[in-house]
Amino acid sequence: MQKTLIIIALALASTCAALAQQAKRPNIIFLLTDDHRWDALGAMGNRIIQTPHLDALARRGVLFRNAHVTTAICMVSRASLLSGQYMSRHGINDFGTDFKPGGLAQTYPALLKKAGYKVGFIGKFGIGVKNQPDTLFDYWAAKKEGQPQYELTNESGHTIHHTDSVGKDIAQFLDRFAGNEAPFCLSVSFKAPHELDGNPPRYPVQERFKSLYENVKIPDPLTAAPQYWDSLPAFFRTDQNIGRDRWKPLLSTPELRQQTTRDYYRLITGVDEVVGNMVAQLKKLKIDQNTLIIFMGDNGFSLGEHGLEGKWFGFEESIRVPLIISGGALPKSFQGKSSPQLALNIDIAPTILSFAGIPVPSAIQGYDLLAVEQKKLSARKDFFYEHTYLGSPRLPKVEGVVSGDLKYMLYTEHGYEELYDTVKDPHETVNLAKRGSEKARLEKLRKRYEELKKKVK
Repeated sequence: MQKTLIIIALALASTCAALAQQAKRPNIIFLLTDDHRWDALGAMGNRIIQTPHLDALARRGVLFRNAHVTTAICMVSRASLLSGQYMSRHGINDFGTDFKPGGLAQTYPALLKKAGYKVGFIGKFGIGVKNQPDTLFDYWAAKKEGQPQYELTNESGHTIHHTDSVGKDIAQFLDRFAGNEAPFCLSVSFKAPHELDGNPPRYPVQERFKSLYENVKIPDPLTAAPQYWDSLPAFFRTDQNIGRDRWKPLLSTPELRQQTTRDYYRLITGVDEVVGNMVAQLKKLKIDQNTLIIFMGDNGFSLGEHGLEGKWFGFEESIRVPLIISGGALPKSFQGKSSPQLALNIDIAPTILSFAGIPVPSAIQGYDLLAVEQKKLSARKDFFYEHTYLGSPRLPKVEGVVSGDLKYMLYTEHGYEELYDTVKDPHETVNLAKRGSEKARLEKLRKRYEELKKKVK
């Protein structure tokens, strides 16, 4: 009898310990903006844009000043964020392809759910259309469409802006899942500040933000000057290039650049408002101290640099993005850090899984960013960039290597090379590839390109 009681007591203790451990597991919120360039954030030194709530997250966490994406187009980058893999491995390279069941099972939401998390998705999924994985999630608030509209009609028949709709869904999710025994992981994907495609494309802004920045003069980018477009190779420098085609109605004059950039900033300020409301709700629900918040852009965006609008190519405006890891669940040793490490979108999945205490699958190619900050892992020195969607003349295919101080890009259909010293020439104004004095550095990067191209598969 005594022995039986001891066994029961031990079993109860084990169960209680397991429940206590589960209760301590952090909630995780991943916030993603669409076409958000690295410097469109107050915390990154932009003195015009108003992003007080995101800036506050940065002050309370880790601000990654050197974050990039491995492919600068939404569907590929989103697949890389979910899977922790390069495009060469996950294979999603057009707007119709979705995750196969085996690939989906290895994404961070699926792995978290398998480990007992409640998982939610809100906003623009951006991968495939017909077979989006709504049944995987415990909460799904996303229309099965490639590109959502900004102005939506809600159940009451009233028009609501997509950003505000996302905010309402976040509030509903938190009210429903906060305080449950199981921890949650919520993935949120804003449409903002992506343009609304059309002829001409537009930036629909909430009414309350339409006058914001109206009296602010936004400086023209250095490389908006015509000579920088004129210096690009003939295969690239055509009106068929999507980046140039979209530049015409939005950025081709100083007046258009002012209007478009203001609207772009207004949409980001709208996102910032939602983030502020979310943080306030976490505090009200008393779960803020057990919640990790990650904020990132899916790719960058050119606002007239090099005579272009958009992303796709290897320029800094295209591939560099904001990244913040914050929240009360983050250890105090990380708070207020500004990190120079070369962080990537493929690092989000392993960072989330590691923080949740879940083993990272061997197929994942990124790594835990926080482990690097703790010096448990070495920081990467460079990464492979690839963009092979569509091809010339609309989007010339480009691959390359990006390091902390150099960038090598190869337009693979044309054999055209670019080499930029991004420390001495941060605006990428001088292509060093043809200079004899740069032969040694060029050869080194060519060799590194071949090595990385094989590794990413």
